[in-house]
Amino acid sequence: MSEGRGSAGNVLAALASFFLPGLGQLLQGRLLAFLLFLIGAALVWLISFGTLGWIMHLWATIDAAVWKSS
Repeated sequence: MSEGRGSAGNVLAALASFFLPGLGQLLQGRLLAFLLFLIGAALVWLISFGTLGWIMHLWATIDAAVWKSS
């Protein structure tokens, strides 16, 4: 889907990951990263009672934005 950092595919993936952590990684074809971000974000939200979940959202967003396909 994407050519590398800054590509339209990565921007779309980053936006998707902002709304649902891991969704951008799924759009990029990275199933394992999708599962890790999705489950990790859910656990962080539950453990921190909703206060630290934004860290996972931002991490997933940045990861999707800077990912380079090989």
